[in-house]
Amino acid sequence: MPPKRDKELEDQALEWMDGVMGEKIDRSRPYEDVLKDGIILCNLMNKLTPGCIKKIDKKGGGFALMQNLERFQVAAKAYGVPITEVFQTVDLWERKNIPQVTLCIHALGRVSQTKPDWNGPILGPKMADANVREFTEEQMEAGKHVHSLQYGSNKGASQAGINMGKQRMIND
Repeated sequence: MPPKRDKELEDQALEWMDGVMGEKIDRSRPYEDVLKDGIILCNLMNKLTPGCIKKIDKKGGGFALMQNLERFQVAAKAYGVPITEVFQTVDLWERKNIPQVTLCIHALGRVSQTKPDWNGPILGPKMADANVREFTEEQMEAGKHVHSLQYGSNKGASQAGINMGKQRMIND
C-alpha cells in the first residue's frame, strides 16, 4: 500500500516549480492530473538544465505522453537525483504512488541547491557537505587501545543458571 499523500508537500512542490519556471501552474485541476502528461516536468528539467530534454510530446496518445515521463526520469537521474527517489511511470500515469512523485520533485529541489550556479527558490533542506577528517597515524594507534562502554558492559555476568519457561521434553 503506498504511503499517504501530504497536501502540504504537494503544494510546496508546485510552488517551487512555479518559482523555477517563472510561471504559475494551473491549480484548478488535481495535482496528479496537472503532472500526468509530463509536459510540466519536462519543461522544469529544461529550466534546470537547458536542452536536456530535446523532444516534449504536447499531444498524442497515452504512449507518447508516457514518454515525457520517461524523459523526465532520465534527466532527473542525470541531474543527480538518487535512483531510489525517482518515481516510476506507473506511479504517476496510473496514480499508483503519487507520494513518490512528490518525493522526486522534493529530491530535485534538494539536489538543485548543490549546484554552484543555483540561485533559484529553495525546496526542502540543504544537503550536507562532506566533512572529511584527517587523523595522524599516532591518533589512529591510540584509538585502538580505548575500551569503550558505548555498547554496554555485562561486568562478568552470564546466562548460566537461567531457566525461562518449561523445558522441552521429547516425551511430552
